[in-house]
Amino acid sequence: MQNKTVIITGASGGFGKTFTKAFLEGGYHVVATIRDKAKKSVLLEGLTPKEAENLSFALLDVADEESVNNFGSFVQGLERVDVLINNAGFAVAGFAEELSTAEYQFQLETNLLGVMRVTNHILPKMRQKGSGRIINISSISGLIGFPGLSPYVSSKYALEGYSESLRLELKEFGVDVVLIEPGSFQTNIWSSGTHMSSNAGNSNSPYLEMFKGMNKRLQKDRESYGDPVEVAKLIWKIAEMKKTPTLRYTVGKGVRFSLLAKRLLPWRVWEKIVLSQIRNKD
Repeated sequence: MQNKTVIITGASGGFGKTFTKAFLEGGYHVVATIRDKAKKSVLLEGLTPKEAENLSFALLDVADEESVNNFGSFVQGLERVDVLINNAGFAVAGFAEELSTAEYQFQLETNLLGVMRVTNHILPKMRQKGSGRIINISSISGLIGFPGLSPYVSSKYALEGYSESLRLELKEFGVDVVLIEPGSFQTNIWSSGTHMSSNAGNSNSPYLEMFKGMNKRLQKDRESYGDPVEVAKLIWKIAEMKKTPTLRYTVGKGVRFSLLAKRLLPWRVWEKIVLSQIRNKD
């Protein structure tokens, strides 16, 4: 019997590389999508010969229609697709007043529309097979807003709504849609995976102090970020689950407490807590 097949978008990034390793260790045939051929070496590093044999590469830029259509042709040649992990993503940071609509569009092309494009090429195979799992990597930012990240937050909130609707549409076809909502983990999302607005941090910006406070908070918290392996273990568990998984899975230090606090506290109290975390105190 042919190995189960998982497609992982953005496979060479922080989460993606970890997911790739976990599914190869589990005996899956992994299709790792990358934007740059040079990233192959990143994923091949440290693999056993057997794992390397089970790894396939596909060039894919989820924000580019032509690239996704070419990938769709590649997908047609696969005998099966059991799991799709929509992991490709990045963050646009900046303050709403200083951001252009083009920057919001730039964000949505990958984090939302890219997921939709790729998923639509995978769905026919899953429907015909009568089974499959689509796992969309969202974020706690899809449930909690944060200043300075409105493009990223908006993209993840939209991903949540899309995924919830898609799950209901696919239920009768035996295809499950799942959202993973991580907190802060040690990936490149807040470094090379972040596009900072050119206006952010300007000396004449009315949001300069808030910007400084955000940076301080980011540096302070970085050492406490979680290990991506924790997320990979959760996704593996969901992929192998015999029963139907639920829609949402939160993961990460303090995530459940934050969500509970937002739900139960009066808004005025909640916003004071959020803003106090980024207040710039020299």
